[in-house]
Amino acid sequence: MWQVFQQISPYAIAFAIPLLITAIGGLYSERSGVVNIGLEGLMVMGSFAAAITVAVLQPVMHSQALWIGLVVAIVAGALFSLLHAFASISLHADQVISGTAINMIAGAITVFIARNVTGSGNIQINPFARFDIPVLSDLPVVGKLLFSNTYATTWLTLLLLAIAYFVLYKTVFGLRLRACGEHPQAVASAGVNVQFIRYLAVSISGACAGLGGAIILTTYSGEFNGTVFGLGFLALAALIFGQWKPLGILGATFFFGYASTIATSAQAIPALSHIPGVALKTFPYIVTLLVLVIFSKTSQAPRASGQPFEQGKR
Repeated sequence: MWQVFQQISPYAIAFAIPLLITAIGGLYSERSGVVNIGLEGLMVMGSFAAAITVAVLQPVMHSQALWIGLVVAIVAGALFSLLHAFASISLHADQVISGTAINMIAGAITVFIARNVTGSGNIQINPFARFDIPVLSDLPVVGKLLFSNTYATTWLTLLLLAIAYFVLYKTVFGLRLRACGEHPQAVASAGVNVQFIRYLAVSISGACAGLGGAIILTTYSGEFNGTVFGLGFLALAALIFGQWKPLGILGATFFFGYASTIATSAQAIPALSHIPGVALKTFPYIVTLLVLVIFSKTSQAPRASGQPFEQGKR
């Protein structure tokens, strides 16, 4: 059983990483007071932007084109998220409806352009190659689990997680951002521009979601087909499951990663082969619902999350 766990770990981690960076993006947004239901659409936009970029540059630049694609996806996600920011912050629109519109628009636009470019709507690329980290991959136990058969984007995402923790809890900007999601009127009375903080948080959210979509493309997918398989909504679930905290989100996304990988490979695991596949595939979602029900009264969601901010209004 331990050998099977070691074998599926690289695939579980690869699945969890785009979830993690997207959920971290949602954390920035919700901690500032803006609910971002549009993470799914932002991931699609990032995946599309990266696919177009890599498809054009890869014949000439090879592996370097993949990194340029990731940067373009970050920019595309940040820019596209400004639509949600403008509707939610400046126009005081319902944030759930605005995010839903982002999901619908992103899917429609990207598929339309892809079909006009390729004729089929699919864009294929050569993804990143897996590699073993020298020395660390030879460590007992953790070497095979964490440092073997890995992607460079995994370590980039973990670095961004550490940066998010530092920014949110160790900097003045992070303090102001979290305060905007708790008591925006009090922050405004202290001279802080709440709308600017929220705009910036939503754009960071879009950048992270765009990167998440691009990571799917450049690692285990290798193809843009107009969808990210609902992982944006799963990232939202991980955000809530993790209680809006970076380390909680890390645990939630890795739980989803391992649970989903075990479900898809259950037939190859003798100890699980007798369990119906439907039960295994729905297991992480059922557990999430149970956790949300059990801890609903003690949930630590930002108090002003989803509430429009109006200057001078108490």
